[in-house]
Amino acid sequence: MSKSEKIKSFDPSGIGLKNDHFIGLPFDEEEAEVVLLPVPWDVTVSYADGTAGGPENILEASSQLDLYDPFVDNAWKMGLYMRSPSTDLIKKSHQAREEAKHCIDFLEKGEAVGDYPLMQEILDRINQACEEMVNWVRQTSLDLMNKGKFVGLVGGDHSTPLGYLQALGERYSTYSILQIDAHMDLRKAYEGFRYSHASIFYNALSIPSVEKLVQVGIRDYCEEEIQLIEKQKDRIEVYFDHQLKAAQFSGTSFQHICDEILDGLGENVYISFDIDGLQPFLCPHTGTPVPGGLQFEEAVYLLQQVVEKGHRIIGFDLCEVAGKPHEWDGNVGARLLYKMANLLGKSQSII
Repeated sequence: MSKSEKIKSFDPSGIGLKNDHFIGLPFDEEEAEVVLLPVPWDVTVSYADGTAGGPENILEASSQLDLYDPFVDNAWKMGLYMRSPSTDLIKKSHQAREEAKHCIDFLEKGEAVGDYPLMQEILDRINQACEEMVNWVRQTSLDLMNKGKFVGLVGGDHSTPLGYLQALGERYSTYSILQIDAHMDLRKAYEGFRYSHASIFYNALSIPSVEKLVQVGIRDYCEEEIQLIEKQKDRIEVYFDHQLKAAQFSGTSFQHICDEILDGLGENVYISFDIDGLQPFLCPHTGTPVPGGLQFEEAVYLLQQVVEKGHRIIGFDLCEVAGKPHEWDGNVGARLLYKMANLLGKSQSII
């Protein structure tokens, strides 16, 4: 059956199908314009693990979503497909995570890795495993883009999109990153992990094509990160959660806030969405929850304004969604993924 035939025969108002496809859609990878790439990896998380199971949780929860998007007409017809998580990656993540927990416990006791050759060997193995993950993501993303696909990455922890960002750097001469997050993630090799979830945007800034990083909802950060943004004011713009709230409390409209945020972005925009950028009741089992954050409706409105203001979404990720049995986290994550995919399709004129 062709894609057009599937569209004719599929009932978007029907029962949510559990057919191992995102939201029960009928399309395969060849027919999809946007491919969701799961990266089940949470090796370096410094608080609670479990986000490696996020993609599976999101997929299972997605079957009960409705398909109508009031902002994007006939969005589902674009073709959206989610790959199955790599069993090999799951196995490697589990193995490296066990070693990482041992290393983190060691550091939290005030010990120095450099004083213990055996611990240094463990750290080196973890860094090697994470580098292999980054390279796998980069190559897989490039392969999909070379087939004409747009990619939405589904973490795992927030270290997972780096390879995709590198791949986009080979495709686009310049692009901006809109990051929704509770954390800056600008630490250099946090806890000795070169590819830490807390270091993703420190590493991303080494990509020459990244012209601007705009961070929204930030409310948990350290002096090292503040010093970095002071040094790179031309590339990093931060909208702290307390500043956003103070502006709203004093009467500034959220529309005005969105306008200001989006003024800092270039034509090509990558959206990096750590679900802990939302209020914790929307993601209660994420790895590093923080009080405060955006409401779901505020986040969606900001994303819609990216398209309304004429920016072109070139890719996106959603990270740190908890795994099973936390269905609510998966429910919220699935809705964000669908919205970002639809907005990418609209901005690229493929819907």
